Amino acid sequence: MLLLHICCAHCLAKTLNAWRAEINSSAIAGFFFNPNIHPLQEFRKRLRALEIYLERDPLNAELEASYGLSSFCRAIHPNYLRPERCRICYRLRLMRTAQRAAEMGCDAFTTTMVASCHQDHALLRAEGEAAANTAGVGFVYRDLRDAAVDAKLTRSLYRQQYCGCVFSEAERYAGEQALR
Repeated sequence: MLLLHICCAHCLAKTLNAWRAEINSSAIAGFFFNPNIHPLQEFRKRLRALEIYLERDPLNAELEASYGLSSFCRAIHPNYLRPERCRICYRLRLMRTAQRAAEMGCDAFTTTMVASCHQDHALLRAEGEAAANTAGVGFVYRDLRDAAVDAKLTRSLYRQQYCGCVFSEAERYAGEQALR
């Protein structure tokens, strides 16, 4: 069984097609855990888009629907500048996914973040492998930035304009100087 960490509906659409081409659909489960997504309305929009996507393309998935502002801020403080905040954010999400994979008896886990051209893939891979070693499950990395997506499945779904954290939102709309 492969546990697939889900960051958003659009990345799930890209990665799920690729994984289904490699392994049986029944051997894939999803896990939405993203305490980094802020503000609350953004978190709700992404969660709702994922719920709609899963109605269109069913997958056995566990959705952690609690808003993680406090835990994310505690984890990031005082490392809010890139790349350290991204490292901590990846670590937080991938460690929880690795732990959940171990609890479920999965052989391995991966993340839909591998479909994003906005993520630091070397850092993502390193944190995934570290989480796998700690939890005792495998981490599977595939560069799926060029993976195809069925546009019918993502039509009219909310698509975010920044990574997820409030710091990436500030960088997206005000520039990196806004954080200094």
